[in-house]
Amino acid sequence: MSETMPGTGMWPFGPLMMLGIAAIIILPFWFIFSKAGYSKWLSLLMVVPLVNVILLYFLAFSQWPSPGNNHKEE
Repeated sequence: MSETMPGTGMWPFGPLMMLGIAAIIILPFWFIFSKAGYSKWLSLLMVVPLVNVILLYFLAFSQWPSPGNNHKEE
């Protein structure tokens, strides 16, 4: 009988699943940062723990530099 550790049967798919989940997270933020007028490459930081929360708050509460953004806070 072959005894294996639980969860080791699908080990080749682990990195592939991580890549897929990272793509699911990065892709929407790629477009959000683009539309907001920021660099699209900032979306890659959304997979870094703690940095993603800080960046999300920055995106939510900052004045977006996009050309169509004429909203002025008073």
